[in-house]
Amino acid sequence: MTDETWGQVCNQLQKAVGQNNYTTWIAPLEPAGLTDGIASFHAPTKFMRDWVSRNFAEPILREMRHAGVIVERIEILVHKHRPANSAPAPARLNAAAMRKPASASDASLPSAPLDGRFTFDSFVVGKPNELAHAAAKRVAEGGPVTFNPLFLYGGVGLGKTHLMHAIAHDLHQQRSNLRVLYLSAEQFMYRFVQALRDKQIMDFKEMFRSIDVLMVDDVQFIAGKESTQEEFFHTFNALVDQGKQIVISADRAPGEIKDLEERIKSRLSCGLVVDLHPTDYELRLGILQTKTENYRAEYPGLQIAPGVLEFLAHRITSNVRILEGALTRLFAYASLIGREISLDLAQECLKDQLRQSERKVTVEEILRKVAEHYNVRLSDLVGPKRLRAIARPRQVAMFLSKSLTTRSLPDIGRRFGGRDHTTIMHGIRKIEELRASDSQLAEDIDMLRRLLES
Repeated sequence: MTDETWGQVCNQLQKAVGQNNYTTWIAPLEPAGLTDGIASFHAPTKFMRDWVSRNFAEPILREMRHAGVIVERIEILVHKHRPANSAPAPARLNAAAMRKPASASDASLPSAPLDGRFTFDSFVVGKPNELAHAAAKRVAEGGPVTFNPLFLYGGVGLGKTHLMHAIAHDLHQQRSNLRVLYLSAEQFMYRFVQALRDKQIMDFKEMFRSIDVLMVDDVQFIAGKESTQEEFFHTFNALVDQGKQIVISADRAPGEIKDLEERIKSRLSCGLVVDLHPTDYELRLGILQTKTENYRAEYPGLQIAPGVLEFLAHRITSNVRILEGALTRLFAYASLIGREISLDLAQECLKDQLRQSERKVTVEEILRKVAEHYNVRLSDLVGPKRLRAIARPRQVAMFLSKSLTTRSLPDIGRRFGGRDHTTIMHGIRKIEELRASDSQLAEDIDMLRRLLES
């Protein structure tokens, strides 16, 4: 059986069982040989051996036969390292004859697939994420660290998963002898439940306690799952006791994860807890500039006008994924219609995203700005006083609350000291009438609107 034939088998298996199943369960197998119609493979653990034998032996056998290999059955063995001076059995294929294709994972554990784009080189560092980046780089060096676990948390699209993948990539490249397992909390739970169902819990424990670096993404998903939390707690303790590194990510700090056991919160908090803060303007602009340089190779003739990136960095502030998606969409749109990427084109192409990303003004912000502008106390604006010097600014705040927010009149009334919605309606109508004749009032409202929307 040649390298080319085995490569064809693996390519067909990816299509037959799906990329995730292939990468998780089949790629880690080490082909051992073909003897008397029996194709042998080595699996890293008994758990994987049993799982592959039950679920993937038939697809492997079928695709090998389709490729013209004369094989009667598949045999999965638990890998045992052969002494360096021992010779392979004469009837077996050598390692090269059954090597995995270049696209397959080299991991010896069923890790979740890693995204090749998520490396440290492609991670743009700024003030909001510099500590998280430095801590991740330190763990990626592979040596002993003074903090364990490393806990990364932050909102959607701020770079947690990017850093997790980058750590795993570096560890695989620089210290290939380390057994690194990266997976989501959902995958941890799924494998645990599967092991319970198949009465393979000891194999599950053996696999998870034999690794050097455990990386669990989105750990908040095990909250409320009592049995999964119990096993995660014991796995965590076992690895820490052995001096093995753990890296965890979540959407909030350990103490803020609802329904997570207190003992797990305590363990997760005992290492380095790092918050990835929301991006600032400088970081967003840096990300856009980096992505634009990458796109120039893909769209060599496409021009981008000055100020477009600055406009996007200022307007799209929610998260990096939406920001990058907007830039991708803009380049694709401009290339399809053959136009320069100008500010007008950006506004035309991204009008829906720009509308969604518009700054949300709150009634509380309006009250503060109006109180500052008219030099009155915030408590007076929402209080019962009816002096003209307070009543007019109060009505301005009511008008702006209706204009700049989606709050209903009763809801606005509650924020103005529990006033009835008819009172709010009267205040709004009064300001609408006065704006036409009072130029100073109209100017005040325009200025306050600009301040609140900036």
